[in-house]
Amino acid sequence: MAYDKFNILKSSAVPMPIENVDTDQIIPARFLKATERKGFGDNLFRDWRYNSDDTPKEHFVLNNPIYSGKILVGGKNFGSGSSREHAAWAVYDYGFRCVVSSFFADIFRNNCLNIGVLPVQVSPEFLDKIFTAIESNPNTELEVNLPEQKITILETGESESFDINGYKKQNMLNGFDDIDYLLNIKNDIEEFAEKTPL
Repeated sequence: MAYDKFNILKSSAVPMPIENVDTDQIIPARFLKATERKGFGDNLFRDWRYNSDDTPKEHFVLNNPIYSGKILVGGKNFGSGSSREHAAWAVYDYGFRCVVSSFFADIFRNNCLNIGVLPVQVSPEFLDKIFTAIESNPNTELEVNLPEQKITILETGESESFDINGYKKQNMLNGFDDIDYLLNIKNDIEEFAEKTPL
C-alpha cells in the first residue's frame, strides 16, 4: 500500500512524556480483528482517551485542544510489548506522520517505517528540550528533515541528527512500502532474470 511521501515535515507536536508505552496501550487487543489499515485511529490509546461509557477523558493529551499536529513526542521505550503492526496503523490512521522518542522497540520502529510513519530517535537530553519547548509554548513547531536526517526545534534553532536505514529512507522519500519498491524495480528484476542462467 503506497503512502504519502515524506520529505520535510514542519508541524506542532503532541507531547506524551510517558515511558514504556506498549503496543497494547497504543491499540488494545480487542480492536485487532480488522485486517485493513483503516479505522484504527479512532481507537488509538483507546483506554487512555475514553471512559467506559465512551466519553472522552478530559485530562488525556489527545483530548486537550491546545495540542495538535502531525508529530507525536513520546517517552523512552515507545512501542514496546507485542509485535502487533496494528499499533503503527493506529498511529498513522490518527494522522501522525512522525513519532519522536529517545528509544523505540525495534519491531514497532520497523512497522512504522513500513507504513510511512517516521520514528525519530533522539538523545534523552534533546527529548527533554522538546518537551520543555512544547510545555512553554504548545504551538512550538518541529522540523523533521528526512533528506538531511535532522530534527530542529524551530523556536530555538536547536537541532539533532537521527539515524535511519538507507533502504527505508528511500522508501519513505518515495512513499513506497516493500511491495511498491519491488514493483518499481520490476523491469530491473526481469532484465536480471533474463540474463541469469538457471
